Amino acid sequence: MNKQAQHNLSRRERQIMDVLHRTGKATAAEVLEALPNAPSYSAVRALLRVMEEKGYVQHETDGAKYVYLPTLAPAKARQSALKQMLQTFFEGSTEQAVAALLDLSRSKLKQDELDRLSALIEQARKEGR
Repeated sequence: MNKQAQHNLSRRERQIMDVLHRTGKATAAEVLEALPNAPSYSAVRALLRVMEEKGYVQHETDGAKYVYLPTLAPAKARQSALKQMLQTFFEGSTEQAVAALLDLSRSKLKQDELDRLSALIEQARKEGR
């Protein structure tokens, strides 16, 4: 799957990817069941087929059923989505993105979460990032 294609998911395709990342694998019927305001079963099957052609998912056979799996591990998918978000909304600035996240969750962060974030920042300083 090429880098540009990773960012061209429709809203419904992103929802399907969310289901597959959450479950690890699923049949079209299971995906349909998990989607909000789900389209028809045939629409879900068609979307899965298109997503397979694009390289986002692959399938295994289980008897007569196709079981779909994401081709990109959740950690890689998160990283790709974050890179796209940084470019789109923060001009590539990690600092601006982190500041926005901290502003959103300032009152919700627990002391142990703040400690882990501080440790990550300190580690980044030592590694010269």
